[in-house]
Amino acid sequence: MRVPGRRARLSRLVCFSASHRLHSPSLSDEENLKVFGKCNNPNGHGHNYKVINGISSFSFFCLQEAIMKPLDHKNLDLDVPYFASVVSTTENVAVYIWANLQKFLPRGVLYKVKVYETDNNIVVYKGE
Repeated sequence: MRVPGRRARLSRLVCFSASHRLHSPSLSDEENLKVFGKCNNPNGHGHNYKVINGISSFSFFCLQEAIMKPLDHKNLDLDVPYFASVVSTTENVAVYIWANLQKFLPRGVLYKVKVYETDNNIVVYKGE
């Protein structure tokens, strides 16, 4: 039974592991270090990302194709073409996931992507 004025939405959690380096080619090495600190390590660093997808109805296939295949156990900067020209911040990872999911879902089905880089660093993107 549907209660007027209320709507529950289903979310799905997926996890992937990836490495990256926060580094902007438009900044000098010194500026990158100042802006990104230890996350600018030349050898990169890794995260176990958690992604909560707010999808009205979902298909496991689309999550595999849009998130797991391109991102899991990858170096975001070297293995994902999108990040060749975009700094691989969690904000930009959320935008990437949103755009990738949109390729597999009907318009209007996806309403948010929530990416946990750590338990304390969380990004919510609603396609804005």
